[in-house]
Amino acid sequence: MMKEHYRIPVQIVGVTGYTGGELYRLLLAHPHVDVVRITARSKVAEPISKFFPNLRGVSDQRVEPTESASTTGIEAVFLSTPHGVAMDLAEAYLAQNVKVIDISGDHRLRDPEQFHAWYGLEHRRPQLLEEAVYGLPELFRKEIKGATLVSNPGCYSTAAILAVAPLVKQGLVVPDSIVIDSKSGVSGAGRKPGPLFHQPECGQNFTAYKIAAHQHTPEIEQALGDLAGEPLKVSFVPHLLPISRGILTTAYGDLEKDMDLEQLRTVYREFYQGEPFIRLREEENRVSLNAVVGSNYCDIGIFLDDRLNRVIVVSVIDNLIKGAAGQAVQNFNLLFDFEETLGLTQPGWLI
Repeated sequence: MMKEHYRIPVQIVGVTGYTGGELYRLLLAHPHVDVVRITARSKVAEPISKFFPNLRGVSDQRVEPTESASTTGIEAVFLSTPHGVAMDLAEAYLAQNVKVIDISGDHRLRDPEQFHAWYGLEHRRPQLLEEAVYGLPELFRKEIKGATLVSNPGCYSTAAILAVAPLVKQGLVVPDSIVIDSKSGVSGAGRKPGPLFHQPECGQNFTAYKIAAHQHTPEIEQALGDLAGEPLKVSFVPHLLPISRGILTTAYGDLEKDMDLEQLRTVYREFYQGEPFIRLREEENRVSLNAVVGSNYCDIGIFLDDRLNRVIVVSVIDNLIKGAAGQAVQNFNLLFDFEETLGLTQPGWLI
């Protein structure tokens, strides 16, 4: 167990993006973290507060160029980089005995051919795919604790997997009947502007995109297949909401046998018993984003369409926190044997 006042020196690579900025904000308040170095590939030699005005008066730490940053004196690094960048960086840090938490998609898929098929990139370090542990604590906590390379899940994947996992683990749904409908705020696309995310395009609009072609699809299938004990496929459609942040996922599945709503909710209570960031919503017939935005919590509502014997599960998360930076901190806590909830228990903003 770590000493009470021990601080882990860490580095954030890609700090000027939305996820990197949220990660830095969270780590500043972590009692056992010393952020000794923050880097980016552009916009360097400026204080972090220039890119995130909310940090004015809080931190004037300067952003360094990633290319020339040293690995000396750090014990953990967070890679908040575009896809295709982290694989090379991870190898270099691991060689220096630095624990790596990769927030990009470079190490989420175990099969390099699948990575190429869904990301359009050759994986230059396929040996790392065997070493990486998928960083969804609610399902793989034991494996994360012994890891050196943790692959932080995608935001859509986090909401989808947590919604469906208990049903798949217990074999309660017809495998090929699972449909996942997800809606995300625009920040999920990152800070770099694009035509789909330009205000005149996304404001006052609602768009389905990458239909049956989103790169989080195989990630969802891989994790759920591990739970099911056999390969599993889902229909996944993402949508873009005209809001800044948050993901609402509605998952549907045909039940293998007749069950009532109380039986289904009991399955979820038992599966997520003791999970600090899972909140089951059973008191009302609605689940909303406002309850989780700004927090590391995932709210889940379980419903039954008994006319069709179909289960409906709604999950909501903040895509930048539980779907990215907050989950990365959760994984960091597990890696260094801290209380898993450390620095993450603040509630959402509500409005």
